[in-house]
Amino acid sequence: MKVTSMRFLDRWVGVPMTAALTGVRRLGDAMRGPDSEPPKRILIIKLVEQGATVIAEPAIKRAIELVGRDNVFMAVFEENRFILDLLDVVPSDNIITLRHNNLIVCAADTLRAIRRFRQEKIDTAVDFEFFSRFSGALTYLSGARRRVGFHSYAGEAGYRGDLMTHRVPYNITHHASQLYSVLVEAATMPARILPAIDFEPAVGRHVTRFDPHPDEVKTVEAMVRRVIGRQEIPPFVLFNANAGDMLQHRRWAAERYVELAKRLLQRYPKLLIAFTGAPEEQLETEDIANAVGSARCVSLAGQTTLRQLLVLYGLADILVTNDSGPAHFASLTPVEVVTLFGPETPVVFGSKSTRSHIVYHSLACSPCVNAFNQRYTACTRSYCMEHISVDEVFDTVCRVFENRRNIIDLPTFAQPHSGEEHRAL
Repeated sequence: MKVTSMRFLDRWVGVPMTAALTGVRRLGDAMRGPDSEPPKRILIIKLVEQGATVIAEPAIKRAIELVGRDNVFMAVFEENRFILDLLDVVPSDNIITLRHNNLIVCAADTLRAIRRFRQEKIDTAVDFEFFSRFSGALTYLSGARRRVGFHSYAGEAGYRGDLMTHRVPYNITHHASQLYSVLVEAATMPARILPAIDFEPAVGRHVTRFDPHPDEVKTVEAMVRRVIGRQEIPPFVLFNANAGDMLQHRRWAAERYVELAKRLLQRYPKLLIAFTGAPEEQLETEDIANAVGSARCVSLAGQTTLRQLLVLYGLADILVTNDSGPAHFASLTPVEVVTLFGPETPVVFGSKSTRSHIVYHSLACSPCVNAFNQRYTACTRSYCMEHISVDEVFDTVCRVFENRRNIIDLPTFAQPHSGEEHRAL
């Protein structure tokens, strides 16, 4: 299903569904009473956005500290499983996936997932989605007696029922990693003390690093050599000019990527620039790369698996990307990441990697999407992205590139490709 369809269903089906479930919940909880036992088997529901799953890694590891790795489960949409397999934080068998190709498939997988939750005797379910009605209903239907999620105490995020036993307030000043940590920590607290939470969440820094097999590195290097038509791989910069289906307003204009590429190629005569993208973005990305008009600018869109894409990040010097999943995937590798933020705020979703470099203009209307509006915007023109100039990004990339090239021991997956290339940038 498209993102617009999912939002439509979450509103027009989600509201009456959560209202009905709330009535059932109040009756059932009143009959059973509070659960005073500590968590033993935790389910984390994080359906969408692989990049946010990377940010959530410290909170997931905290859940593992509480109950053990074999007792932590995660529910995700099928296309988001990849990042969990990559992080390897929970056992593969404990990852429960749902497809959302269409409504019938999604409904069938939801019923299957609920049956699995109950078979596993989940006692604690934590909803990592921000005010989603579907994830809230799934949390309740898991059968867990302890249910943790963000609660709209003053109607600030629209109606999503009252399905949680542990109702956590959403703090707009916290980074997403802190918000996820608060949810997990709240599961250890008596429900009666909430919304007050005597806990100072630290900004989580994930520690997992993607370490590819040497054969994977050789395969990706061979692919790059084939595409550029050269045996020697020069220093190179990657561009991700796409932003996924979630929010098209996050895109920096294609013509600005083209202008940035031309200026970088002119400044650094040995530099290679490669555009990346998913298979469905291949034709569009190739058009952008061709517009640069240089043999040193190529497109690799649609030519890599997701694992190979991370290998590619580790071979590159810099990734320039719109605010999207690749900015967070890349933080698992040694590449420097320049992320262009617009409709959302880096205060909440910016990578905390030491190799993260964020470009953002805090306009009067920005950020316009947040947890309280289901990440929907009525904006018709992305001034926030237009304010990010080519000059600004060019200066940032040059500074990062030249600082990186002054480092003798480059933290890449491969040895420097050529001393001559490194001296003559």
